[in-house]
Amino acid sequence: MELVGVIENLKYRKFLRTKLLRKSVGNFADLDINALPPSCMLEVEGVTFALSKWVSPKRTRSYPYARVYDTLNVGAVKSVTVIPIVKDEGLRGDRDFLQWDTVSLMSLLNVYVIPAYYSQASRASKVGKVTSQKFDSRYVARKLEELKDYHASALHWNLKELSGENLEQLMDKVIYSYRRIEGETGVKMHSEEGLVGFMKRIVKGVEEFKEFSRSKAVGAQHREANTLQPKERIGTGRKAKITIRNYLGGYYYFTVDEVYRGNDMLHLVEAKHSKKRLHPSYNDIKDGLLKIILYSNLSGLWVSGKRVRFKPVLKLTSSLIKGVYRGEEITTFMSGKSRKSEEFFPYLIKEAEFNGFDLWLEGVND
Repeated sequence: MELVGVIENLKYRKFLRTKLLRKSVGNFADLDINALPPSCMLEVEGVTFALSKWVSPKRTRSYPYARVYDTLNVGAVKSVTVIPIVKDEGLRGDRDFLQWDTVSLMSLLNVYVIPAYYSQASRASKVGKVTSQKFDSRYVARKLEELKDYHASALHWNLKELSGENLEQLMDKVIYSYRRIEGETGVKMHSEEGLVGFMKRIVKGVEEFKEFSRSKAVGAQHREANTLQPKERIGTGRKAKITIRNYLGGYYYFTVDEVYRGNDMLHLVEAKHSKKRLHPSYNDIKDGLLKIILYSNLSGLWVSGKRVRFKPVLKLTSSLIKGVYRGEEITTFMSGKSRKSEEFFPYLIKEAEFNGFDLWLEGVND
């Protein structure tokens, strides 16, 4: 099933507050991005950035979405996230690439992405791998200085950074840096041919985004509607594709974890699961909230060309519990389980109520 939604404005109030460390640097030349915490309020030359860093472009590692969540709506001039465009751990390790979907989500949330690269690494104890990779701090500092006086949207910035000459220059730096890391550590890196293929995929993603976004909204909705399954075949708990159009006219593609129809209401579910805890980790929950921010800001949703009523849902499941809990029932269930859970969930429930999404906690059998 495919859905079409529209976001006209982005408003969201957070109740799960993480106190970000404040770091002050006199000028951009003195900035060391590698010395900063994973997320912080960075003050430099009179400007405050809400900054987060990724250790890998792969979003399933180290909860980068949770870090981004922590930097939203915190009173900074701009929310900025630094992502390695490529991370090569060596021929016997992984090589991960920045995905266009990640950039799309950041653009919708008005988060400025600095695609960066690693310029240093150490030989790992495991043969064939490197570790302790560090960003080229001067490169990131120059980009932050450029952002200081940049007044267009995050979407325009993100497209600029991954288009044409900018992308080619960045990939040249990636290739050169990993050649040097290979020489300094003696660890063989992955083939450079894969980097060329990756660059083509990113360029294709940017161009497809621009091309589709030039189409008229009505025509685009008709094209989406023509691919949908019949209404009566909408399944319970199935994944679904959703195309979101924002106020700038851009079109973004995402996947909804589960879609339920009941009581004349379509539930858009972002699901998180834990096998070993009573609920998913706090960072995992924040990870899920990034998508919920989008769904709760939809001003309209269409299925097969027809507008439908909908409700975003953050569904938390666990293999260690039985039963189904909704809203305040979760607070009662968590009572006496742990002090942190007792403190965390009332704020999460308040966030759900204020922003118009449902919170479910369910036991499941793996």
